[in-house]
Amino acid sequence: MDKRQDRDLEVRETTDQRSKQWAPPSLLPEFKKKPGWAYRWIRITLANEADNRNASSKMREGWEPVKHSEHPEINLPVSSNGNFKDAVEVGGLLLCKMPQEMVDQRNEYYRKKAEGQAEAVDNSFLKENDPRMPLFSDKKSTKSFGKG
Repeated sequence: MDKRQDRDLEVRETTDQRSKQWAPPSLLPEFKKKPGWAYRWIRITLANEADNRNASSKMREGWEPVKHSEHPEINLPVSSNGNFKDAVEVGGLLLCKMPQEMVDQRNEYYRKKAEGQAEAVDNSFLKENDPRMPLFSDKKSTKSFGKG
């Protein structure tokens, strides 16, 4: 019979550090976001065709292209052709910014619009309700105590 060493005497190598796992690189570059600004990637081309409708609608909303000079940490070649010179562009997406206050107002506008639409659907649905055959029945439980 083999004599084993006590567990207390065994020394385990510390392997607390795990090796790094490979992950594919992000398609969009990381950059330092400036406080007070919201950033968004906006599509300007689709299938190698200019998507002027999408780009112009976003510009009318208040988004403006971010220039390379504003974010020198982004290592990309500067595009000198097209409508957006000196802008940060990757694979048909243009980095844009808008003041955070305007983004909050925009989000509030669309939240109210969505609530109004949901309320209109609810009102239309409940308009069809007939008391003889209700769409919803109130299931209320009651409790009573015995007398005596």
